[in-house]
Amino acid sequence: MADPVNVPIEDASIKLGQFLKLANLVESGSAAKDLLAAGVVKVNGVPETRRGRQLVNGDLVTLAAQSARVSDGSTPDDFPW
Repeated sequence: MADPVNVPIEDASIKLGQFLKLANLVESGSAAKDLLAAGVVKVNGVPETRRGRQLVNGDLVTLAAQSARVSDGSTPDDFPW
């Protein structure tokens, strides 16, 4: 698995469904809903099914071979673009 990408957020927390879209792990909210229902999204290594799960700085979200870490903005993002 590749190293996680740091994804800065503006607030102290973000909902998992929103973060999946922000981190470009899914293309739409409905795709996020389906993947979460299937139990293939992990937060800090534990399967998560709730779109509304609140993520905070340092949380690691994994989907297949991709992963993204919630950043408070003090760490620059690692997007290749």
